[in-house]
Amino acid sequence: MRIVFLGTPEFAVASLDALVQKGYNIVGVVTMPDKPANRGHKIVFSAVKNYALENNLKLLQPTNLKDKTFLEELESLKADIQIVVAFRMLPKEVYAMPKHGTFNLHASLLPKYRGAAPIHWAVINGETTTGLTTFLLNDKIDEGEIIFQEEIDILEGETTGQLHDRMMIRGGELVVRTVQAIEKGNLTTISQQKTTVEPSLAPKIFKQTTLIPWHKKGVEIENFVRGMCPFPCATTVFFEEKTNFELFLKVFEVKFHPISHKFNIGKIEVTTRLGLRVYCSDGFVEILDLQQSGKRRMKTEDFLRGIRLEGDFRIKK
Repeated sequence: MRIVFLGTPEFAVASLDALVQKGYNIVGVVTMPDKPANRGHKIVFSAVKNYALENNLKLLQPTNLKDKTFLEELESLKADIQIVVAFRMLPKEVYAMPKHGTFNLHASLLPKYRGAAPIHWAVINGETTTGLTTFLLNDKIDEGEIIFQEEIDILEGETTGQLHDRMMIRGGELVVRTVQAIEKGNLTTISQQKTTVEPSLAPKIFKQTTLIPWHKKGVEIENFVRGMCPFPCATTVFFEEKTNFELFLKVFEVKFHPISHKFNIGKIEVTTRLGLRVYCSDGFVEILDLQQSGKRRMKTEDFLRGIRLEGDFRIKK
């Protein structure tokens, strides 16, 4: 079959590579346009573009998916099937073009965690299992008919980054399995409305979303930090009122200690002996791995050796 692959980040590369390694005929790869990144605004290629260039695959980078020139070029590829992994919503002119339609690999057990950040929200919400779904695209986001699903355990203490890497490889295997079923003509799909799973959302994560919710219970805070690690990373701001000093921190790892206490929620203790701890409703959360704005990532014990924090700090809301 003639296959067009649509994707952008590293997560998509594993699926594209799995198809290439199996000898499938990838007649075109569609990825997002190049964009400037970091402080130097240097143009950065997507992970999928880098892979396509390294493997001499035809590359398309449309700025507008409804652009006439792009649609004509896409149609000229005469794809039998299109595969989407971590791309963007497609217009009907694109997803309905191949004779076998277009299927998507999604990193959750749909209809649970529809949206842009399913792995993050599964970890943040303390799930013990998640999974992968291939489904046929329609005009609604992540609501098409299910082809295959595969359940995956979330390991104790696992971060979004660690889970992402495991799911990425398994996703490639599921994409190949789906293509094989389409090739054989024995595809059976299931409407998401007929599943027993309650639909839920996994919205895109913005800067404000990363603020650690210190008002929640310790386990929830621990899950939140794991869910944001390593990207975009949980954040917090310490504030000392007398000196008007603010300390912005990225937090990569914490440990919850359940204890009874009489401190206000959000009280901060900072000493070289006790480390860096923030009190919550049912104990305190010890910050173990962090990064001060403009500095490198480091263990808290190393951080405290290099900075003097004096005064009555609290969480800035």
